[in-house]
Amino acid sequence: MSRYVGLDRPKGPGYFLFWKTVFVVLLLGFMSFVYVASSAVEYVWRWERVPQYFWLQEDVDVRAEVEGELASIRRDADSTVLTITTQGHEQVRRLPAGAEVHLSEGDYVYQGDSIASYHQSKPGVLLDGLWITLKVSLIAIVFGIVLGVATGLCRISVNPALRWAAITYIELIRGSPLLVQIFLWYFVAGTLINGILQGMGLGAMPPLWYGVLALAIFTGAYVAEIVRAGIQSVHRGQMEAARSLGLGYGQAMRKIILPQAFRRILPPLAGQFISLIKDSSLLGVIAVRELTKATREVVSSSLQPFELWILCAVLYLVLTFALSVLIQQLERRALR
Repeated sequence: MSRYVGLDRPKGPGYFLFWKTVFVVLLLGFMSFVYVASSAVEYVWRWERVPQYFWLQEDVDVRAEVEGELASIRRDADSTVLTITTQGHEQVRRLPAGAEVHLSEGDYVYQGDSIASYHQSKPGVLLDGLWITLKVSLIAIVFGIVLGVATGLCRISVNPALRWAAITYIELIRGSPLLVQIFLWYFVAGTLINGILQGMGLGAMPPLWYGVLALAIFTGAYVAEIVRAGIQSVHRGQMEAARSLGLGYGQAMRKIILPQAFRRILPPLAGQFISLIKDSSLLGVIAVRELTKATREVVSSSLQPFELWILCAVLYLVLTFALSVLIQQLERRALR
């Protein structure tokens, strides 16, 4: 009788070859299904128009805003400056250094005349939205980790005030939709905060920071439970041994318990942070032009829904996959 049972039985080369073939067949079948489904849709695909929304390259025609005389054309290393005099006033137009001026000094121009042109190359709407999504997500992740670790420690504290406050925060945040929380932070708390700031002579806080605040607080509640479960998964004998060696509670937690818990909570943290990146798509409701809102705007103007939403999904996949790979690298280092 063989000593190997179930998963312990060694697998031969034929086993792996068979299941690799099965995977390739399934993948090809899925790709074939997608191709047939896309061909069956009565839709004109225009993928060649998509790059302009990712990286914009265009020729800009500069026209006169007022009627008057082109008094001077000044070029320097950074810009081309045009000065038009009209009724004793001067209007100054600052253009890029490589701008081509169509007129000469002393020429008379009328409102709407073409006076110069230049080539413009800059990130498109989708790339700007991708950057906003990345920035919001990274900031929210950092604050969410800090808030989650602090709340997780309070959750297991023997102090009733800290423990009950942590439980209340966790249950309130996890028990209500993120969209509602974003609305409350922006329209309710934001109105009060902006009123206080303006009363102090400061400007209003941009909507982006209310979005970061809502995402960080929402993520912090889930991170707190992950941290709490990770700490409690470490045998209590570890804490007792550390205390018997003369370490204080804070030292034992920082040097003994948290490093062991960190290895165990990395996989669920990765899942939570991936969800955070996708949840950032809700910030469009408070006028934050993240990737989903930028895609929606482009779709409404270009009438190319399938190409743009597919590209939007691919960009989110790039962000989440990169984060997943980073967490896996951290997990491998932690297990060494």
